[in-house]
Amino acid sequence: MEISELTDAERLVWEAFPLGRTVNFRTAGDEGPEAGAGWGPERTVRAEVLRALLLEGPRRDGETPVLRVTGARISGRLDLQYADVAWPVHIWACYFDDVPDLYGAQLRQLNLSRSVLPGLHAIALRVDGSLRMSKSRVRGPVRLGGARISGAVFLNGAHVGEEGIAYDEPVLALNRVTVDDDFQADGGFRADGLVRLAGAVIAGNISFDDAVLSNPGGTALHAANLSGGTDLHAMRLRAYGRLNLPGARLGGRLNLDGARLSNPGGMALRASGLVATALYLDRSAPIEGDVTLRSCQLELLHVPPGSWPDRVRLDGLTYTRIGPREPAERWLRVLERDTEGYVPYAYEQLTAAYRRSGDDAAARTVQLAKERRHRATLARPARAWGHLQDVTVGYGFRPTRAAAWLLSLLLAGSVTFALREPRALKRDESPDFNALFYTLDLLLPIVDFGQERAYAAEGAYQWFGYALVVLGWTLATTIAAGVTRAISRQ
Repeated sequence: MEISELTDAERLVWEAFPLGRTVNFRTAGDEGPEAGAGWGPERTVRAEVLRALLLEGPRRDGETPVLRVTGARISGRLDLQYADVAWPVHIWACYFDDVPDLYGAQLRQLNLSRSVLPGLHAIALRVDGSLRMSKSRVRGPVRLGGARISGAVFLNGAHVGEEGIAYDEPVLALNRVTVDDDFQADGGFRADGLVRLAGAVIAGNISFDDAVLSNPGGTALHAANLSGGTDLHAMRLRAYGRLNLPGARLGGRLNLDGARLSNPGGMALRASGLVATALYLDRSAPIEGDVTLRSCQLELLHVPPGSWPDRVRLDGLTYTRIGPREPAERWLRVLERDTEGYVPYAYEQLTAAYRRSGDDAAARTVQLAKERRHRATLARPARAWGHLQDVTVGYGFRPTRAAAWLLSLLLAGSVTFALREPRALKRDESPDFNALFYTLDLLLPIVDFGQERAYAAEGAYQWFGYALVVLGWTLATTIAAGVTRAISRQ
């Protein structure tokens, strides 16, 4: 392209490029790139001029070319398909008339911060440095599937998509993207539509702090099989739609502290198979919608019972510690909300967590609740036997209850037979009658003080004695079953 064919604005950019200088078209009182559609020729640069500069522009000995343009209107389509651009590209606070096409391009660095674009087509893009789109405004889809970014990705404060518009594709497609550093979509980042991070590999930290992901009734974030090298921070995130993270692998934590997850009538958080060091959901409003954490593997589950929704799926959820410290009864109410009904594994995990923390009383409470939930799934005779074990010994987890029953029956029998002494079978050979030991002989099948063999109650007292024998055998059997069960849990 000949310099004689350029406008005055384009000539400024052409001459600044080989020196790496910035051409700034902004003026005092500038309304910003949102008003770029009304900018005239004095600050308009054709996309074909930028392409010519990047591919075959002038060079100066001893200088490194850099494209630095601020506050310009880029007319036409910037077509860099499969282009190999050796120079950094900084198009800052500019307005694009058409969607830039960077399909398969190789760039050294790309900075589109604060710019306004109708979309971005950059599938299979390669960037040797960082990709910056901080505070940019993109009204259509951003396609970055399969991109490889050797540095970091900065989307903090950016806004992608238009509220109220239903897109047929993700507004931000980052599926199978590889990022060798951090991925930052925080600081007020907003996406109106689906954000796709499926299969992405991000070596550094992933941040959605203070972001808004809005796709009501659909999926707000799809990050199946996401691989993160450290943490995924989404503190104070507002998500309207489903967060979908099945199979995600994080080297650190999934931190949703202070987040608001809302997808009424649907799935709010699906993280089946998630592997992370911890899941935090503290200081958050109660989740609106279902939560699925089946087969997740965590070291710490830090989600207050009050944050859980009415419907959960927790089968296979594995964790070492639990927080915050809450009474076992509050956590049990969460387990009762499982849509699959009685899930034994969930109770075993909660029991193990309390035992690791040294709270054996809470662990016993959880185990007792587990037996009661299990009882409801049994046939009627088994349920009756379970009720008896519950009332008498609390399935072996309430040993003091057994002692109370024994003492009550012993007291009742001792008083009764002290008031009405049984008849001696052989008066000359019988030992002196003792109401206490006579009652013990009836109650305890393995104890023999010689009283039961020497004396026999009559009439109603005989039936009372039979009742003590039956109750004694029953109590002894249930105590043995309960103690055996408790020992087997240790």
